[in-house]
Amino acid sequence: MKLATFKSGGQEKIAIVHSGDARLFDLAAASSRDGNANPAFASMLALIDAGPRALEQAAAAFDKHGKDDALSVAVAGAEILAPVPEPRQMRDGMSFPLHILQAPRGQLKLAARAKNDMAELARLNAEPLGELPEVYRKQPIYYITNRFSVRGPNTTVKWPRYSQVMDYELEFGIITRNKGANISAAKARGHIFGYTIFNDFSARDAQRIEMEGRLGPAKGKSFDGGNVMGPWIVTPDEIGDPYHLKMEVRVNGKMRSQGVSDGMLFSFEEIIEHVTRDETLMPGEFIGSGTVGNGCGLEIGWYLEHGDEIELEVEKIGVLKNRVERQDAKAA
Repeated sequence: MKLATFKSGGQEKIAIVHSGDARLFDLAAASSRDGNANPAFASMLALIDAGPRALEQAAAAFDKHGKDDALSVAVAGAEILAPVPEPRQMRDGMSFPLHILQAPRGQLKLAARAKNDMAELARLNAEPLGELPEVYRKQPIYYITNRFSVRGPNTTVKWPRYSQVMDYELEFGIITRNKGANISAAKARGHIFGYTIFNDFSARDAQRIEMEGRLGPAKGKSFDGGNVMGPWIVTPDEIGDPYHLKMEVRVNGKMRSQGVSDGMLFSFEEIIEHVTRDETLMPGEFIGSGTVGNGCGLEIGWYLEHGDEIELEVEKIGVLKNRVERQDAKAA
């Protein structure tokens, strides 16, 4: 099942995505058609909180009313929001070794370019990548980001005034279900509600400076509208194996990089086990995979420009499309 959040008549609604990802079946409207509004269909968080029974009810509603065109709207004309517009928590990981190795070098190259130090840039280009720091193999590494800055597909990301280096990040992630603590990896799959795409937009020049303080990232990641996810949630039964999905970035319609979701140092199940050590996981949280290798401009030295359109595609999930724009450099 694919589940979306969209806005209609000023209200947020949830829907089943159907007909080849072209239509949205309004679950609340279908429930009202039967004369018994289902509170589980009030929002995506309500659906998640209501448990497996609510998904069965959603499937039953679609089986009964799915052919009624009046209960569906076209995806193309709908205002689709992030599937969970305000997650209960947001964690983003560092799971792909190539990105972990290449990203620090990218920051050093960025600093060399800022100083116009061509000799240092040449040295960095010639230097081998080296070995993965052992800490990344010992345990999952992640940070917590701003859950209030989430936006969905087709939005325009306004670049923060304090940054001149715009970047995208090709990721996917999970939305959690079932509250719990001290969850073993063997049982963690029962805490995965579904999968979605994540574009962790990044202000690289701000991030480079603040990370020298060995804490963060903060303003390099957290700015209004910078955490973009969507276009919808795909339930685990439809995904199958999530660790062999093809992934691609396109900018202005041209392929910029490709990857595959295999090779994660820790699976989402293992990340859940680590996160929940003496800490309660809530339903409706987001946990990101981190960037797939070569999945951002920092790694390949090719950043975004004003007006660029970015498409992140992940096999079996869909396409997450956004545009970036610079703001007036003057203070607001």
